[in-house]
Amino acid sequence: MNLKVFIDSDIVLDLFSQREPHYRYAAQLFTLIDREIIDAYTSPLIFANTHYILKKYTSNNFALQSLRKLKAIVHILPIDSKIVEQSLNSDFNVFEDAIQYYTAVNNGIKIILTRNVKDYKPGAITVSTPEEFIKMWQTHRRKK
Repeated sequence: MNLKVFIDSDIVLDLFSQREPHYRYAAQLFTLIDREIIDAYTSPLIFANTHYILKKYTSNNFALQSLRKLKAIVHILPIDSKIVEQSLNSDFNVFEDAIQYYTAVNNGIKIILTRNVKDYKPGAITVSTPEEFIKMWQTHRRKK
C-alpha cells in the first residue's frame, strides 16, 4: 500500500505555473504521484481554486487542460455536511484550510502537503511542505 498524501492548491499551482523556487519540489512530488509511488488525494475545492487562479493568469483553456491532467493522477475526495460542520466549528483562521484538513482526516489521510504550513494547527495529521516531504521520503528510501 502506498503512502497517501493530501495535496493543497498552492502545490498544484507551483507545478502548473512553474513558480520558482517551489516548482522543483512540486515536480518531484508529482513525478512520484505519476509513477504511483505515492497516492495523492485532493478535494473539489482545490480544483475550483486552481482553475480560478490559473484562468486569471493564463487562459480558461490552459486551466482546464491542466486540471484534466491533474484529475488523471489524483483521487478527488467528497466534501460532505460532516466536513462542513467540523470546519464551521473549528478554530482555523481560514475556513478553506479547515475544509481541506477535515477532508483529509475523515478519509484517513495522515499527511497534508502545502506551503502554508502555518495555517494548519498541529493535530491528528502531519502538515508538510513538498520540500520537507521529498527530503524525508528520500532519507527514508535510502535507509531501506
